[in-house]
Amino acid sequence: MDSSVVCTDTFATDAGVKSGHKKNISRDVESDIESLYKAVPQIAKTFRIIDKIGEGTFSSVYLGEARLRDGSREMFALKHLIPTSHPTRIAAELQCLTVAGGRENVMGVEYCFRKEDHVVIVMPYMEHQAIVDIIGSLSFEEVRLYIYHLLKALKHIHQFGIIHRDIKPNNFLYNRKAKTFALVDFGLAQGTADTQIELLKVVRQKLSPAKAGGAKDRRDKAPPTPATTKTATTSLPSTTHPPSSSITTSTSSAVQKALMKKTRPVTATAGASTSRTKHMKDLVGFRKAPRSVFSEKNLNSCISTCTTKQETKTQLVKPTKTVALSSRRLPTARGGPTTVRNQKVQRGVHQPLTCNCFQTDRVCNVCLSRKQQVAPRAGTPGFRAPEVLTKCPNQGTAIDVWSAGVIFLSLLSGRYPFFKASDDMVALVQIMTIRGSRETVQAAKAFGKTVVCSRELPRLDLKVLCETLRGRRADEVKPIDKPKLECEASDEQAQKQACEASPQLSKSQDKTPKDSSRQNCQVRDEQGWDTVPDEAYDLLDHLLDINPTSRLTAAQALQHPLFKHL
Repeated sequence: MDSSVVCTDTFATDAGVKSGHKKNISRDVESDIESLYKAVPQIAKTFRIIDKIGEGTFSSVYLGEARLRDGSREMFALKHLIPTSHPTRIAAELQCLTVAGGRENVMGVEYCFRKEDHVVIVMPYMEHQAIVDIIGSLSFEEVRLYIYHLLKALKHIHQFGIIHRDIKPNNFLYNRKAKTFALVDFGLAQGTADTQIELLKVVRQKLSPAKAGGAKDRRDKAPPTPATTKTATTSLPSTTHPPSSSITTSTSSAVQKALMKKTRPVTATAGASTSRTKHMKDLVGFRKAPRSVFSEKNLNSCISTCTTKQETKTQLVKPTKTVALSSRRLPTARGGPTTVRNQKVQRGVHQPLTCNCFQTDRVCNVCLSRKQQVAPRAGTPGFRAPEVLTKCPNQGTAIDVWSAGVIFLSLLSGRYPFFKASDDMVALVQIMTIRGSRETVQAAKAFGKTVVCSRELPRLDLKVLCETLRGRRADEVKPIDKPKLECEASDEQAQKQACEASPQLSKSQDKTPKDSSRQNCQVRDEQGWDTVPDEAYDLLDHLLDINPTSRLTAAQALQHPLFKHL
């Protein structure tokens, strides 16, 4: 932080405090600081807000200076949560910082201020550099240390049953000069089944699969439903009708009016209430029926609704005598008219209407009519795990490990962000481009999903991919099952020969001075990118395992040979 960006020493302590004139601070920031002072006036008695150093969807972070009792001054980070944040969520974040924070590269908490719906969390301030600004100058040893300390922080919070859900470089601060690290922002944190954070248990109950649309867990925990709704898990009720006495009507309007007058005192009240009760039970049953995004073959619920309405409408009339059945034509579930005589024959035959897009590259109207499955998907695009993208209801600490793998991939390749997609399906395709479509389809089956890919995408060699993106090799990225090309200069002697041979180009082609070329090679050699061990790419491969059940845990990753001497 630039030490010249400071406030003047003239500031009041009442609710109408103003931040004063600040150098190199925009008017918008000054307005935000003034608003914060007014919203939480007790802050002004302790802190002098200097600048706004961060802003996200759910909070803003300010840099504040506090005068300690011994006369010294210390810098703090003040996180102002948006007023619409749920109190339970705020309390859960505070408990995560209190219980797990302050050690093992996890940020702690010092104070907390609250007035009405405004909450400010005060944390120690750590100077840090944004990865996007230094990624081009990082050495491999720095990258190794960064990933090691990130996995160390993940192991620590996972021991408490905390799923961070938003692992990314902006939330893992790095002080390049002091070699210090800090994991921050537990605003989206969730708890595992055995979490030690009491308030995360409350958050977990609110986001339980029964309310989040998890098909498997909902089926296990849902209360028993009537027999009429059990068929909704596989198909709609067949389009059968009640006995003929309840659906037969007269072709004469006079006869129909007479029948209505006779049955109105009894049937119009009891029959209507019975049919409406049955209709409501059917609707409730379909709302509670488990669904799946890819593989379930439920039927269109709107057809059932129309059929039930037809039953409700026709059960109001119960004539005492029958009329010619052959003259009555009723619509069927397939849309074509048929006689009641034919309908009686089909009554015992179950003819459900299923979707016809299963394992195809299109979506039919039956599937489009369903409600979308709801599952936890909080996190930053580009760092979400495959099980999050496919709305798997059972998500654990493995999603944090995947995000750490994406960060490692960015650092090894020198590209940040590595993944950038407009929606979850595009993000899944980008992952398949790197990890292979066949591997993705097989892993999806492991957590109950079916993924259909229109073309087969081969799995890429991560070492070749990262070296190509870093400019270490000129050849194209090849699939992992293709033979590797001989182009690497791994030892110092080969590197020296490559540096000496590079300026041997013709003058028309050589636009780089000879000294500059040698200096380039020397810088690359000092950063260590010419001697990246194979263990680094082996760890990357295990962190980016598509299957969450076989993906390494943070504790297992710390035992990898890459971190042997750390």
